[in-house]
Amino acid sequence: MPYIAIKAYPKDEETKREVAEAINRIFLEKWGCPQQAISISFEEYPPEEWQKTVFEGEIKQKEDSMFFLSGEKKY
Repeated sequence: MPYIAIKAYPKDEETKREVAEAINRIFLEKWGCPQQAISISFEEYPPEEWQKTVFEGEIKQKEDSMFFLSGEKKY
C-alpha cells in the first residue's frame, strides 16, 4: 500500500525513472507511508490502442472515482 499503476504512451526510461521518483517523494511526504510500502509500475500503450484499451476499457468505467478526467478537475 499504495500501488500506483501508471498507464501512458511509451516514454524513454529516464523520463519514467524521473516520474517514478517524483511520485515516490509525494507519497512519502503527503501519504505518510514508509518507503517499503510503495510500489510503482508503468504500463505503456501505443496511441492507436489508448482509446479502446485504456479510456473505454478502464477510465470510463471508473469515472466516479476520478480526481481529474481528461484534464478536468472532478473534485
